[in-house]
Amino acid sequence: MRILALQLKRIGDLILTTPALRLLRETCPEAHIALAVNDGCRALLPAIDSVDSTIVFGPKRGFAPWQQVIAGGWDLCVDFTGSDRSAFATALSRAKCRATFSSVRRQRLRALAYNRSADSAVRERHTVDHYLDLAKAVVENHKEPLGEAQPHLSIPDDASTAALGLLRTRGVTGPFALLHPGTARAEKFWTAEGWTVLQRRLSDRPDLACVLTGGSDSYELEHVARIAARSAGRALNLAGQIDLLTLAALAERARIVISCDTAMVHLAAAFGTPQVALYGPTNPFHWRPRHARAVVLSSAQPDAPLTEFAPRMRGAPMEALSTEAVVRATEGLLARTAL
Repeated sequence: MRILALQLKRIGDLILTTPALRLLRETCPEAHIALAVNDGCRALLPAIDSVDSTIVFGPKRGFAPWQQVIAGGWDLCVDFTGSDRSAFATALSRAKCRATFSSVRRQRLRALAYNRSADSAVRERHTVDHYLDLAKAVVENHKEPLGEAQPHLSIPDDASTAALGLLRTRGVTGPFALLHPGTARAEKFWTAEGWTVLQRRLSDRPDLACVLTGGSDSYELEHVARIAARSAGRALNLAGQIDLLTLAALAERARIVISCDTAMVHLAAAFGTPQVALYGPTNPFHWRPRHARAVVLSSAQPDAPLTEFAPRMRGAPMEALSTEAVVRATEGLLARTAL
């Protein structure tokens, strides 16, 4: 059996699709599973161990990925994306079973690409569960996961070794806190002042170094640089200097991860790393980490961690998030997960 899985969205969506990919693998152990992604996610592919091959779409890839889709001889195509491009790829796959969400098939032109669908209301489901709903709809005799399903990544040994070597060459030889202030949307930024206070409190601990990470967009680099400049050399700034797989390896190795609502939330969650996730205008119900060592803070309820989540939670500007609440949550989590 040959299965094509299409996930052409962002990094976070790809990570949150991994439980669905694992279900396909567990249910169809002899199948050849190919995963199609966007070029921006390519570096993370070595950490996804449920697939046998990959297809990468991107502006510089030309016709090659489309040719791979056309020539694949697929029995099943599962479109987790639901875009015009993924619908076209599904049609070109000529798979016997071509599946997506029922909501995608309500659009007349896209509907022509599919012959099976899953009822899953994206606004009512955590994103992991939403993608799992589609995988369950196309395989038989699947086992329900015990408890809430978690994303999963497996960092290759050489990537993990390289990440630790990078830290050592930059003076970090022991446990470290990973602070990831950046995100693709400026309205999700927490204040540089808040990050500075948090970094200084963590740097005062004799047993913990501070590492700053972030993307390569200019506004994100500037935001992280402001925080690093206030650290008086006590924080290592790696923003814009490492690739996605190295960033994932650092998230796996960190003593704790503190980040805004961005891909870093899902990277840390994939390893069950102790983490504090900061939310502002977006609803954490759909994207929050769900493992036992995760703390979720929202600027809509800024003084204490969230313990209940609902599909229609209101957001608020990130500036409303209390610095002391973040510090308190971080120090409490460090104490609770002490090595």
